Amino acid sequence: MNGLSIIFIVFVIMLVLRVPIAYCLGLSGIAYIAVTGNFDLTSFASVMVRSVDSFPLMAVPFFILAGALMTAGGISKQIVQFATALVGKVTGGLAMVAVVACAFFAALSGSGIATTAAIGAIMIPEMEKNGYAKPFSAALIAAAGCLGPIIPPSVPMVMFGASTETSISAMLIGGLLPGILLAALLMLFAYFYAKKNNIKGGGDFSLRNVWKSFVSAIPALLVPLIILGGIYSGLFTPTEAAAVAVVYSLFAGTVIYREINLKNLKEALVDSASQTGNIMIIAAAASFFARMLTMEQFHALVKNFVTGATDSKIIVLLLLNVILLLLGCLMDTTPIILVFAPILLPIATAYGMNPVHFGVMMCANLAIGLITPPVGVSLYVAAGQANVPFTQVLKNIYKPLGMLLIGLLAITYFEPIVTILPRLLGVMK
Repeated sequence: MNGLSIIFIVFVIMLVLRVPIAYCLGLSGIAYIAVTGNFDLTSFASVMVRSVDSFPLMAVPFFILAGALMTAGGISKQIVQFATALVGKVTGGLAMVAVVACAFFAALSGSGIATTAAIGAIMIPEMEKNGYAKPFSAALIAAAGCLGPIIPPSVPMVMFGASTETSISAMLIGGLLPGILLAALLMLFAYFYAKKNNIKGGGDFSLRNVWKSFVSAIPALLVPLIILGGIYSGLFTPTEAAAVAVVYSLFAGTVIYREINLKNLKEALVDSASQTGNIMIIAAAASFFARMLTMEQFHALVKNFVTGATDSKIIVLLLLNVILLLLGCLMDTTPIILVFAPILLPIATAYGMNPVHFGVMMCANLAIGLITPPVGVSLYVAAGQANVPFTQVLKNIYKPLGMLLIGLLAITYFEPIVTILPRLLGVMK
């Protein structure tokens, strides 16, 4: 039995037994060492520590904390009110509000799960009052929550950039138009669903209400402007931008909206610390796992498989997407990026794909993994928010999932969607 067989057999067995993913990755590597003796076990800890001793990775805990503070500070409510004033009056307006609110909150938190949880808690009860079935509402918000890892700031894009030495600034800006595209597709779906089921919007559109809600939401809407404006202007790096977002979120929640108190501040700190610890442990274990795969020339095996199947760039990119979609059904985003991004990126670039383009495509693909079972974390979150069985949400996810897949194909095969803004802003050649 060769080394790769040992790694994957142990990994799959533990995955089936529902062992936490960090332990699956770490113990698979240890089993490989124990059987083959191809690596010094005493170096195990140093490899893991070095992998997370990274300045770019420091952006991850800061963005997570900023998102938690925004939720605690009532910023999500301001976003929903503004989105309601914008599109809440048209046919399917409340469903569109859910999508727009998710898009705005994605630009604040950088997390798909946080976006689903924050907006779902507010919008699902309101949508039910307006005639939407709870399972549909939960499914739509779970799908819109996928915008979290795409619209900047994005935690997965930071992870991708750190693991592949790709420009994080270019990736964050490159995710803006793809995020808007996916949001537009979900809004289109919401419109036709409401029209088919004769669900009307509420009231009349009023510029006065739009202006009033916009003024109230200005402090919240400034967050993405501060982050991207600071990065683009060269005032600070993505990591420093994340730290600034934390300070500003704390200020907005305590001084402007006055909804952060000692209790929810403590909850935000504990929750973000827990999420950060989980991500960093996975990151450390994934780097060790990836080192074992590299030693066994797994990257060459994957490259030979993909390139041996076809010479067509179109088919190769399709195969890469299929591989990532399958991985997204089985694993969390973080280990997939840390293990497979360094393996798949050279294949994509060999076919003329820009690294930033591939990185955004990969993050968009894995964002969809948040709503594909059996992992599908956002589906479980949305089902919990709606208090409905997971299977009912699952039955309603396929149409919005189809819209996201259409958007993914556009992102994959039309590079300017990703690269035009970074090039215009001078952060990418």
